[in-house]
Amino acid sequence: MPGRPSKDSPLRLDPHTGRPLPEGIRWREDRQRYQIRVLVPDLYGTWAERARTFRTLSEAKKELAKAVAGKNPNGAMTLAQWHERHWSAIEASVRPGTARAYAVAWRRRVGPTLGHLKLEAITSPLIETAMVGWDCSPSTKGDALALISRLLDAARRARIIDYNPAREIKRPTPDGSTSPTSRALTMPQVRRMLELIPAGVYRRYAAALAFTGMRAGEATAIRVRDVDLAQGVLRVSRSFSPGLNGELIEQSPKSHKERQVPIVQAFLPYVDEAMTGKGPDDLLFSGPTGGRLVAANFRRAVDWATIRTALARPDLRVHDLRHTFATILFDAGASAPDVQAVLGHSSLQVTERYSRAREGVARRAGAVFDRLTDDGYGTDMAQRPAGPGL
Repeated sequence: MPGRPSKDSPLRLDPHTGRPLPEGIRWREDRQRYQIRVLVPDLYGTWAERARTFRTLSEAKKELAKAVAGKNPNGAMTLAQWHERHWSAIEASVRPGTARAYAVAWRRRVGPTLGHLKLEAITSPLIETAMVGWDCSPSTKGDALALISRLLDAARRARIIDYNPAREIKRPTPDGSTSPTSRALTMPQVRRMLELIPAGVYRRYAAALAFTGMRAGEATAIRVRDVDLAQGVLRVSRSFSPGLNGELIEQSPKSHKERQVPIVQAFLPYVDEAMTGKGPDDLLFSGPTGGRLVAANFRRAVDWATIRTALARPDLRVHDLRHTFATILFDAGASAPDVQAVLGHSSLQVTERYSRAREGVARRAGAVFDRLTDDGYGTDMAQRPAGPGL
């Protein structure tokens, strides 16, 4: 059996200089190229051999350095192959609702546009080009980008690729026309909405969303024992969210933290009605038969399309009731930290999107200037003769 070529073998000598080639590089006379052949760990930690050829010794040295540093031979696998291997790990590490969004993102967007590409060939421009072709909302594109980033981050940790190009891409954001404040209802609109919903479980549920700012899944998970009438608060410590197959799963709120929301005077009668005849562990805002409420069923039951028409808001969503509460709190003078705590936001930056403070900056700046003109720096200056040199 032929052994390893000696250092004097023609395979180990550079034909251009006659000098010995670096360890790991050979000369292939039949191809007139330099070849590297190194052992590196594969995805599962076992050793695998990889061979490549190059026209120049410099190219061979660079690739050899990458391989020795830990370049994984599985870089040639496609994103679809890597998704098949790694999906179970991603699914187990995120909330069921997030996993469902990722599964849809893969099936409809990421898989069809990027799945065929090799991991080592994926770049940020390729991802951005794919995103342009996705016909969906910015938040849905954000879900798809998050999935890509998770997949490539895992590939980087497995030393299959050197870096994650998805991290170079800015997450898509809605334009100004869909800002939370622009989607909020006024108090007269809130009252009108409640009048359009027949008295009972669905009206109480709508009032809970509009008067507490809870997410839809959080409101459905509130139990009677979470009501503290003495303190005037509801304790929000759980949420119902759809799982991979649409089933409702009880879990912690989105922020993973328990919080309290106020029972305002306008909401108190609805709480009293909801508690009547129920035990401590019963759902406070249950469906007509005592089961869990689902936003989709709520929309059908109250004829959400008719409510939209009556309020002249054809784009109104159930989630906009949360925007409504937050915006009204700011308009009433609540501080940003207080609004953040009530809504359960992870950062003040998210909360401050609901503030109208910036909307009035031009008006306030103009008022300052107008006060200056009242002191003699305004229109009467146009009547004064110009000074020397002017």
